[in-house]
Amino acid sequence: MRPPITRRRTLAQLGSALLIAPPALRAQIKDPTGGDPLGSMQWPALLQKHIGQATWRFSDEVWVKGPEFAEDAMNVPILIDARALQRSVGPIDRMVVIADRNPIQHILDFEPLGSWPMLAFRFRMEQGSPVRALVRTRDGRWHVGHTWVNAAGGGCTVPGQTRSDGSWSQTLGQVQAKVFRNVIEGGTRMRLRVMHPMDTGLVAGIPSFHIEHLELQDAQQRLCWRMALHEPVSENPLLTFELGDKVQGPWHLVGRDNGGNRIDAQVRA
Repeated sequence: MRPPITRRRTLAQLGSALLIAPPALRAQIKDPTGGDPLGSMQWPALLQKHIGQATWRFSDEVWVKGPEFAEDAMNVPILIDARALQRSVGPIDRMVVIADRNPIQHILDFEPLGSWPMLAFRFRMEQGSPVRALVRTRDGRWHVGHTWVNAAGGGCTVPGQTRSDGSWSQTLGQVQAKVFRNVIEGGTRMRLRVMHPMDTGLVAGIPSFHIEHLELQDAQQRLCWRMALHEPVSENPLLTFELGDKVQGPWHLVGRDNGGNRIDAQVRA
């Protein structure tokens, strides 16, 4: 006759199973955040989704800078700088930016190619959240930097200004650009604004409508960088890049949105 199943017996069996489990599994059971310094319950799932079984580590050489508190949750400024990592480890081929607690967590992907691994942009936040840069070096390893940004909230679920006043259709796809010489560190800094409502699809009656792809070519038609954007990027995206010393203009910016509208502009210093 089998002994009756009791709460005490069940707990004892679970305790025994934990003792014989591998150390990595025991650590995961004890810490549901997977050892995340920011204590995010979403981190293990995001890690599996974006990095999977690849080798990775948290790194102080991936710098993620944002405000302690974002008063305007529709325009939260973020700077990603992985130049220190590139100097110590080697070339970088991909940078993925995510916000753990956003309803749409994936913000953008950036391939530096002929540019420095540095990017500034603005995005929408629905609530306070870790913001992370997952940076892959050419050897296939990932290096994760992060910061915590508090926010007033609601940035993903309200329409932007040009959507509210209806002016977006008059400026859709227009590009504004400024190019500066970086006299301190060398290279060229480029700041772009691409006019687009960047609708998240989370506002009633307004479907998702956003820029999907941008890339920049130099005067020799070589790719300087490539970017995939997602819904959380702010309305009329303002993007800042650091181009390498060998990149020469004029430049050609091309892209598209998820409605099939093309972006095509010449950028001159």
